[in-house]
Amino acid sequence: MTSLFDTLSFDHGPEMKNRFMLAPLTNQQSNPDGTLSDDEFRWLTKRAQGGFAMTMTCASHVQALGQGFAGQLGCFGDEHLPGLTRLASAIRSEGSLAIVQLHHAGRRSPRELIGQSPVAPSEDAATGARALSTEEVEILVADFVAAAVRSEKAGFDGVEIHGAHDYIICEFLSREVNQRTDRYGGSVENRARLLLEIIAGIRAACRASFNVSVRLSPELFGLRTADIIETFNMVVATKEVDFIDMSLWNAFKESSDEDFAGQQLIDIFAKLDRGSTRLAVAGHLYGADEIRRCLERGADFVALGRAAITNHDFPEQMRRDKNFSMRALPVPRAILAEEGLSESFITYMSAWAGFVGD
Repeated sequence: MTSLFDTLSFDHGPEMKNRFMLAPLTNQQSNPDGTLSDDEFRWLTKRAQGGFAMTMTCASHVQALGQGFAGQLGCFGDEHLPGLTRLASAIRSEGSLAIVQLHHAGRRSPRELIGQSPVAPSEDAATGARALSTEEVEILVADFVAAAVRSEKAGFDGVEIHGAHDYIICEFLSREVNQRTDRYGGSVENRARLLLEIIAGIRAACRASFNVSVRLSPELFGLRTADIIETFNMVVATKEVDFIDMSLWNAFKESSDEDFAGQQLIDIFAKLDRGSTRLAVAGHLYGADEIRRCLERGADFVALGRAAITNHDFPEQMRRDKNFSMRALPVPRAILAEEGLSESFITYMSAWAGFVGD
C-alpha cells in the first residue's frame, strides 16, 4: 500500500518528499500591481515549512487583462520577478517543490479590475465579454509561455496550467461557451488546441527538468465529462505533462453527468490509462481517512485547500497522528492569523459560510 509519506517522482524535475500538495488558493493578499506582498510570502512559505511537498501559488495571471480577483499575484511582467524569485527560493529551501499556477480569468475578469470588457472564446452577453480574434488567441498562448519562462527564471520548479473552473482555458474546452468556427472551436480536439499549444510552447521554451502540469474540471461550466476524458487522454499522449490535477469539488461525489450516473468522479479519472503522468485530486479532503482513500482509489497525491488554511502543518500533524483531521469550524480569527492568514485573507474567508469565528 502506498504511504502518504512515500516520495513521488516525475518525468521532469525533482521528486516530492511526500504526497501532500498545497492547492492553488485564492487569497487576495498580493499588491494591486500583482507584485508579491509580505503577507502572501508568509502564507505560502509557512505551508512549505509545515511539510507540504509541493507548494503552489494562487492562480497567477499571465495577462493584465486576465486578472480574476483583487490582490492577485501576477506573472505577466518582469516587475513581478523580484517577488517571485524571493518566493521560489524560500519555498525550495524548505524542501518543497515551488510551482506557479498560470491563469487567465477569461469572461470572469471583473470589468472594474481590468478597466475594459473581459475576453472569452466567444461573445458572452451575460458578462459582457467579447470574443478573442484568432490572432489574440495566438498571443494568449505566447503569454502563457512567457509567464512560464519568467517563473523558471525566478527559480520555480515548474508551472501548472489552470484549465478548470470556468476560466479561459476551461471556457475554450466548453462546448457551450466556445462557439468558435476557427481552429480553436468545434471538435474536442479543436477546443483543446489552446491548452495543447500552451503545453508544447512551455516544454519547448523551458529546461528539460521543468515540471509542467494541468488542472482540469471534470464537469459543470458547460463541460461534458466525456470531453474532459478525451482532453485528459490528449494531455497524457503528449508525454510532456508531469501530472494532471483534477479539481473534483468533492473527490467522492457521484458524477452529475447522466452518461456517468452512479460513478464517483475519482474513479472515472483514476482508472484512465495515464502512463507515467501522475494524478492529483482535490475536493473536500479534510482528514486522514478520506486522504488515504484517494491513494487507495488510484490517485498519486492529494491537493489540500481548506485543511491547509486551518492547519499550515497538516502533513507534519498527520505524520504524528495517523487519524489527524483539520481544525473544527468555525476557526477563530486569531487562530487563522497564527496560521499565516492576513486580515484581508481572513475577510475573504469570512464569505465562506461557517468558516471564520470570532
